[in-house]
Amino acid sequence: MAAAATATTTLRLGTYVLNAGVRDALLIAADTATLDVVSGGRAEVGLGAGHTPAEWKMTGRTRPDASGRVQHLIEVAGAVRTLLEGRNVPADIGAGRDVVLTAPRPVQPRVPLLIGGNHSELLAWVGAHADAVGLSGLGRTLADGHSHTVDWSPARIGATAAAVHSGSTAAGRDLPPLEALVQVVTTTEDRRSTAAELAQETGSRVEDLLTAPYLWIGTVEEIVEQVHTARQRWGINRWVVRAGAFDTAREVIARLARNP
Repeated sequence: MAAAATATTTLRLGTYVLNAGVRDALLIAADTATLDVVSGGRAEVGLGAGHTPAEWKMTGRTRPDASGRVQHLIEVAGAVRTLLEGRNVPADIGAGRDVVLTAPRPVQPRVPLLIGGNHSELLAWVGAHADAVGLSGLGRTLADGHSHTVDWSPARIGATAAAVHSGSTAAGRDLPPLEALVQVVTTTEDRRSTAAELAQETGSRVEDLLTAPYLWIGTVEEIVEQVHTARQRWGINRWVVRAGAFDTAREVIARLARNP
């Protein structure tokens, strides 16, 4: 990201989500502040609870249950925010000592914080505290340690957005941007057949997959319509696509620029 910062002038730079369970809050804050200095104030930081068992095992840590991981994420996110703002963190997470990030200091008064996750205990907190919310649509981690259950029904997506909204309302602040991680991008003239194949793999309804913000399926025009629908229906207004989908994303962005 620092290399990208030196080659660009407007691009914002940040992690999607770092596993907060296996990283120290002070190191996250220091790295983020350094990136902010190098980029002239264009850094962002994204944190998640850490769902992949292998990441915990390889660092010699015991992976807590979902609730434990969420609570730890909230602690680390709060500490990172405090450190980036130049304030003292008493007994830094697990370190047993008071710490403060004296240098480097970030350029931005407030480095944007994205929190990724769908856990019910987390959503209200991110609505009250985060600058953006990363939604992946992924549920319980399966036995292979990487795959997940999914629930991409409109009801589940609506409940997720509502939980974030309730948190922001209770805190008296505007709803932070909702950002969808697009799991599959397929340009095709026959979107229903592609959705039908995915429905068999995931145990989902075809109609649900054709509206889910986690999938871009169809012609570019149909994908643009999907984007509009997700924004109007659930307030999702930011999108993350993987490297293999950049060409399609450029076309979608161009169409949206003409028809925002």
